[in-house]
Amino acid sequence: MRELKHGKAILGSVCMAAILVWEVYTKLMPQNNHFFDSPSRHHLSGLNLWRNVPQTSWKPCLWWTQSAEPRMAEAGKMNGYIIIECSGGLNQMRRDLCNGIGIARLLNATIVLPRFETSPYWNDTSGFGDIFDADFFLESVHSWVDVLRELPTNLSMRQPVAINCHKVASPFDYVESLLPKLLQHTVIVLRPSASQRSDRYPDSAKRARCHACFRSLRLVRRLQETADTLLERLPHPFVVLHLRFEPDMIAYSRCRYNLSSASMASINRVRGFRQVFGVADEKSWRKKGKCPLTPQETAFILQALNIPASTPIYLAAGSGLLELHKLASTYTQLFQKSDFLHADRLKALKGSRRAAIDWGCQNKRSPSSFGRSIGIM
Repeated sequence: MRELKHGKAILGSVCMAAILVWEVYTKLMPQNNHFFDSPSRHHLSGLNLWRNVPQTSWKPCLWWTQSAEPRMAEAGKMNGYIIIECSGGLNQMRRDLCNGIGIARLLNATIVLPRFETSPYWNDTSGFGDIFDADFFLESVHSWVDVLRELPTNLSMRQPVAINCHKVASPFDYVESLLPKLLQHTVIVLRPSASQRSDRYPDSAKRARCHACFRSLRLVRRLQETADTLLERLPHPFVVLHLRFEPDMIAYSRCRYNLSSASMASINRVRGFRQVFGVADEKSWRKKGKCPLTPQETAFILQALNIPASTPIYLAAGSGLLELHKLASTYTQLFQKSDFLHADRLKALKGSRRAAIDWGCQNKRSPSSFGRSIGIM
């Protein structure tokens, strides 16, 4: 009975999502979206995924470069050193890095090349320099914040004070909260908070953050070449789908699923202390859209968007996707990295380096070629 109720809840959520998508599609999209054609009275072909958007419609947002930006204060007036500790997936670590650059500018601090969290789950020990071009980063960021590869010799043996802003739920002021500690300890290891609103920064810190995000990061040559190879071998045009229905993500969400015994065993192996929500809590969580879509639910959504079943779909995800056959039964042209990269090369790509390949494909694509691929999260 519980499984039946759970199945009805999932079906109801998917139906509501499909109805909402369809209402938006029929009422709004034909007039206002580049990817939708006006529907015919007799034949609703609908979605025109591959329509090239005029290049004049895509203008890069470079507001932070429009005015001259003063350099940081001289080293003698610098308030201390910040080592940014980046955690999570590659995109989360990139976010932490960019936020840390903004904070360093705000506090007039010197940045030391960040620490990337090593993941025992992915058996990944990649550091910043294993993924991003450190020389390019140092040169690019230097005019916005002072940045060093490592701490000065006289401070290298000092144990830095770690400050985890992730644990602070309510908004706080970095100047009031962190600057006194930076002045007191000289060196701090900082894990920035994703919940703090960067729009409250002064313009100088906003500019530094934007420059770090959009102009200072590029992959090391070998990873970018692998991304280029993957992009060339993919059948064009194609849809990119970040499915992420993997054991760690499902366990982290704590949502309830009625999956095969093999899938549940994979999830339980990595669940740890994150036990499944109670029925009421899970229902609330699911209504907020915080339960990852199953491959079958994803197929429903793609069909509701009128994406043809013959569309090539590239799965930008790891190798541990569960219940994938429930998506493949509808969309038969599914591709993963293993379909295009040699097994030995793929074996060397773990965790963040594997995710970096997808980031490199996206970063390589120019606005004029946007109509050749579309990403769906």
